[in-house]
Amino acid sequence: MTRDAARRRTLWQIALLSAGFLVLAAISVISIVLVNRARDDSRWVVHTVEVENQISTVLLDVRRAESAARGYLLTSQPKFLAEHEAAVERIPPAMERLANLTTDSSLQIDNTKQLRAAITMRLAEFAKAIEFVRRNDIPGGVAMLRDGSNAAVERVGEIAAAMRKEEERLFNARTVAADTSQSLAAVVTSAGSGLVLLLAGASLFLVRRSTRARDQAEQQLRDNNINLEATVETRTADLREANEEIQRFAYIVSHDLRSPLVNIMGFTSELEELRNDIFTRIAKYSRAASTTSSVPEVIKDTDPGAAPELQQEDKQLSQDFSEALGFIKSSIGKMDRLISAILNLTREGRRDFHPVPIDTRELIETIISSVAHQASEADAQIRVEPLPNIVSDRLAMEQIFSNLVDNALKYLKPGVPGDILIKGRPKLGFVIFEVTDNGRGIDPKDHQRIFDLFRRAGIQDQQGQGIGLAHVRALVRRMGGTINVSSELHKGSTFTVTLPAQWNFGTQGKEV
Repeated sequence: MTRDAARRRTLWQIALLSAGFLVLAAISVISIVLVNRARDDSRWVVHTVEVENQISTVLLDVRRAESAARGYLLTSQPKFLAEHEAAVERIPPAMERLANLTTDSSLQIDNTKQLRAAITMRLAEFAKAIEFVRRNDIPGGVAMLRDGSNAAVERVGEIAAAMRKEEERLFNARTVAADTSQSLAAVVTSAGSGLVLLLAGASLFLVRRSTRARDQAEQQLRDNNINLEATVETRTADLREANEEIQRFAYIVSHDLRSPLVNIMGFTSELEELRNDIFTRIAKYSRAASTTSSVPEVIKDTDPGAAPELQQEDKQLSQDFSEALGFIKSSIGKMDRLISAILNLTREGRRDFHPVPIDTRELIETIISSVAHQASEADAQIRVEPLPNIVSDRLAMEQIFSNLVDNALKYLKPGVPGDILIKGRPKLGFVIFEVTDNGRGIDPKDHQRIFDLFRRAGIQDQQGQGIGLAHVRALVRRMGGTINVSSELHKGSTFTVTLPAQWNFGTQGKEV
């Protein structure tokens, strides 16, 4: 139930984080769109104001040209003519700018064309009136302006008023659009901010719940660890006591088994000594029975020093008797070796380990020297690569590598020169040793079986009780290490032993 709740909290947190990310992304996109839209609407509002200002500028220049022209007609002073000409020069560029500003509206484009035509007509009237003054016909110029001015002025005013009205309409519409865009941007930002705060609050709530749940789980874990440590300590003590009891039991059983075995061995030897006497007597009685049919008491040896010959059926009986004795002696020998091996294991299990610095190469070379004759007979070479030193129990190390090297020599392929390689390397506080051979190999299905007590694999053509590798594994485990095998049939074997580089004597030294 707690695991499901934690999973739900995790899913909710992921969902909230995803929702928050999506909300922020949506707010950012919408805000950018609305801000750009508001900026465009504001730019169009400013554009409308610029159009109105430009219309006013054009009309102002037209009025200035008209005023200067009238002043020149009335006074003939050159300064009025200069003012008129300057105003006339400013009107075409101003009209061109107005035309460029009104390209966004087809109605204003048409109005601009009409305004340009009306202003051109009015300027032409000014030019004719000035021409009258230059010919000294001032009354004619005044009459010409008076007759044509009203229609032209009214036309310019009508067109300008229509353009201002259209720009006023555009101004209002664009102002409303700009205000709407800004309002939408503000609403989206406010709503998004509120939603983000809501999600943040929900996330904070879930985080606090998760924190409380984590604290409770940590406290429960600490309590469980305390209980577990106490339980493990109790179980370890129980196991150690049971292990010691098993060792004592195995020792007692092995010791008690040896006593009747010694008796069996003694009586078997006596029976073997009596065998000749038994079958000699059988031969004598068989011969006497064959030579005398009615007087059994006359049985005598004609040649006391000569061994009587057994009858055919008695010979077979003698052979069966000898074969049975051979089986009994062989079984007694095997039983004796097994009892000795069990006694050795129980003694080893009771022995305390003493970690000491070990020159691993020197230890291996000592072992190789002890099996040099065996290696020579097997036509095998043993190579040793540089080995890291180790702190461990020396006797246990000797037993481990002695067993591995002895097995490598014992199970080489017939007719193939043996090649055994011993190497090692340090790794993360451990030392990894490898013993590799080119022998018979081991079927993968037997990889674990060979480490079991009294279990062997492959062809049983070598002496052994299936104890060596079980003993090696027990020693390796007691020293806090592991042992593994990598092998295939007919392709050799590699035994890998991993041991602590600096092994400290502790509870491991009491385990089997």
